[in-house]
Amino acid sequence: MPNDTASGTPSGIRGARCAAFVGPYLSGKTSLLESLLHATGAISRKGSVKDGNTVGDSSAEARARSMSTEVNVAETEFLGDRWTFLDCPGSIELAQEAKAACMAADIAVVVCEPLPERALTIAPLLHFLDEQAIPHMLFINKMDTSQMRVRDVLEAYQAVSARPLVLRQVPIREGEQVTGYVDLISERAYRYQEGQASEMISIPEEFIDRKEESRQEMLEALADFDDALLEQLLEDTVPPKEEIYAHLQTDVGQDLVVPVLIGAGEKDHGVRRLLKALRHDTPGPALAAERLGCAADGPTAVQVFKTYHAGHAGKLAVSRVLAGSLKEGDTLGGEKLGTLLTLQGEKTSKCAAADTGQVFAIGRLETLAAGETLLADGGRRAVPTWPVPPSSTFAVSLHAENRQDEVKLSGALQKLRDDDPSLTIDQDPELNQLILRGQGEQHTAIALDRLKNRFGVAVTTNPVATPYRETIQAGTSHHARFRRQSGGHGQFGDVHITVEPLARGEGEVFAETVVGGSVPKQYIPAVESGMREAIVRGPLGFPVVDLKVTLTDGKHHAVDSSEQAFKTAGRMAVQEALPECKPVLLEPICHVTVFTPDSATAAVQRLLSGRRGQILGYDARDGWSGWDRVEAYMPQAEIRDMIVELRSLTMGVGSFEWRFDHLQELSGRQADDIVKQRAESA
Repeated sequence: MPNDTASGTPSGIRGARCAAFVGPYLSGKTSLLESLLHATGAISRKGSVKDGNTVGDSSAEARARSMSTEVNVAETEFLGDRWTFLDCPGSIELAQEAKAACMAADIAVVVCEPLPERALTIAPLLHFLDEQAIPHMLFINKMDTSQMRVRDVLEAYQAVSARPLVLRQVPIREGEQVTGYVDLISERAYRYQEGQASEMISIPEEFIDRKEESRQEMLEALADFDDALLEQLLEDTVPPKEEIYAHLQTDVGQDLVVPVLIGAGEKDHGVRRLLKALRHDTPGPALAAERLGCAADGPTAVQVFKTYHAGHAGKLAVSRVLAGSLKEGDTLGGEKLGTLLTLQGEKTSKCAAADTGQVFAIGRLETLAAGETLLADGGRRAVPTWPVPPSSTFAVSLHAENRQDEVKLSGALQKLRDDDPSLTIDQDPELNQLILRGQGEQHTAIALDRLKNRFGVAVTTNPVATPYRETIQAGTSHHARFRRQSGGHGQFGDVHITVEPLARGEGEVFAETVVGGSVPKQYIPAVESGMREAIVRGPLGFPVVDLKVTLTDGKHHAVDSSEQAFKTAGRMAVQEALPECKPVLLEPICHVTVFTPDSATAAVQRLLSGRRGQILGYDARDGWSGWDRVEAYMPQAEIRDMIVELRSLTMGVGSFEWRFDHLQELSGRQADDIVKQRAESA
């Protein structure tokens, strides 16, 4: 590889660099990170996900599930270069964590399995990386257990990548096992040695033709972006290796191509080759700074990409220096910085200063949020292209197990929301429920575990109630009188009303046609107030909508009448009249947009129909090759756990958005059951 100094620093690279390791659940990211840290001497002994002692799975929630549940930071050095590795959760329900980490990184390493049928699982991730122009490479992991041809695996992954995949290595097989690889640029062969650097060997005779063919394909892919290289190939001129390295470095930095490497992280296969590829191909922090709207040669700028509340340590803002440097006590973004910390999994250490490219944590600044850029001139701005959390797809209602923790719960939920913007918290006064919304069943379960583990608040959960309504199908007239005598002034109110249905969506209307002062004008608003109290809970047990109540007549007493008496009379009149108006249950119908790979569109339509959905149509999803969007009307009650089934049908990558659209009559046994349950819970 070309160097510009005797120390071996790749040309054009300055400052500490940062790589985010992303990829689907079970692809082996955490085990790969453990091997990288061991190979570079950052840890003396490798842990395992199974034993729960890896650097990447330090939280109680991660250990309980044997999976990453939030971004973990680890530092190391390799051949004199300083690196920060960000191990990101693979679950699509935790995608906001991974996206935020990628925004701050110089490059993303997409870890995937050698299974063509699993290619779909990285499609949303690749789309995001290309949308944000974030350089990335693929590492096909677990090659030690694969019997698939790399060519077939690459073809499947190319189908979900908008950028050309450039194979950097071809595997050497002995029988059914992958025992090494041939590097296509250096044209050298290596045999894997578990726990050690690979051994260089001669290229086996039977792999020479395969190497030549794959190398030519690699060069042709690079030549698509360089006329000089294309001319060399047309003239059958073999370009020098240094030029090939330079072409690859440039194209990766501009997100034009995606290098593909192979290995088996858990056994250390290909780990050092991956480190060398990262060292050469990863651009410096200047490119990340430019992408985030900062000048690399400008004043100090720091990007916050993750916050979390760490018990007694308070709130930590995990950040990266995009330009310049800073030290404890400096003022940045209008805030005086307190403690600066370096991170190694769950371990933190104080640091006096942070230089360009370095990842660190700022302690105890409660106002900082992910996506903010802090500037030395006091400026503080949000990155316009920062990923917006997707709409929630799953929710639970909750309350503290111990009533004395209710106030504590409110504060803990707010901190939880600060740390994870893809969570939302609603207080629904009508349903009398505190609602936690997230990206799926697992996402909300992890959040509830954090409430208990980090903030000491245990909660119980219930399904979120559906906000049913009721309306009337016929009108009636009714008379009600409220009279009470208890010594002194009594209470007297007498009203005549008519009740009639309105068209859907017209609301709840009060009118009066009183003549002759039978009900004095000062008491008429009280009658309306009583009417509105009465329709909060109708005969079926739900709020009544789309009706008109008209006060037509009444009587009053010069001494005993009052606003309260007429309010009570108005409420009584409406409550007594409504059962005579043929009440009917209304259920909320939502407009749902499902995003799915086109291979699953038919199955998704069956899912929606099976949940009483009305399919409105489907079309190609804008900007997503091979994806559809399916539109439907669906009862809100059917949306509650739909994401679980949808993810099952789409290999975990399907998603949806929804919004309330209209109310629709519901009758029959299902309506009877809902009314019965409402009565029992009253």
